[in-house]
Amino acid sequence: MSRGLLVTPVNAEGVVAALDLPGPAYRVLFTLRSRSEPGGRVEMGQSQIAELLGLSRPSVTSGLRELILARLVKKQRNGVYRINEMLAAYETPADARAAVEAMDPADRLDDPYFVERYHQAVDDYREQLARDRRKKLRVA
Repeated sequence: MSRGLLVTPVNAEGVVAALDLPGPAYRVLFTLRSRSEPGGRVEMGQSQIAELLGLSRPSVTSGLRELILARLVKKQRNGVYRINEMLAAYETPADARAAVEAMDPADRLDDPYFVERYHQAVDDYREQLARDRRKKLRVA
């Protein structure tokens, strides 16, 4: 069974770089990507990722959160993730085409608003954290 990376219709690495993710997020992404099954599924706990990368578990958690906000990784359940279809490896070009065609358009790296949506998701996440903190202070 040979495994090759799909050549996508966009420069995936260029789009990923344009997101300007924190360093740990890139390291987590490349680790997940290098250890994923064809199609992008990877089973790896946060502790295992942290150990492999020499990072703290909170750094890995934060990196994964950024990747999820960026729609580069989806958490399926604890320790099971799926890499964005346009970053995943496939066994055949036909498998790759089918996966990309079946994608939610909002997850596509070639969407002109992909980077903008990530930055909006980060802003929304930070605003939610601030609201939660204020609410917690009012209750205390």
